[in-house]
Amino acid sequence: MKTPNTQKNKKYVVLSPDNFTIEFSPQHYRSKKQCLKALDTFIQRYSLQGYYSSVNYGRIPLNEIKEYCKIIEK
Repeated sequence: MKTPNTQKNKKYVVLSPDNFTIEFSPQHYRSKKQCLKALDTFIQRYSLQGYYSSVNYGRIPLNEIKEYCKIIEK
């Protein structure tokens, strides 16, 4: 008997430092690799500004944003 591959059913969401999804509409990703790619795109949006402005943490340098974001399993 084959066991179901639960990895296929996993979905992930990336949250900003302020606990909002990093996409304009909530986006679910199928792998953590996809999450990291989306997170890189999110960070690039702030490259001209040079930082991410967080309600909770103030100005976060671009090279530190990943430390403040969360990848959660849905």
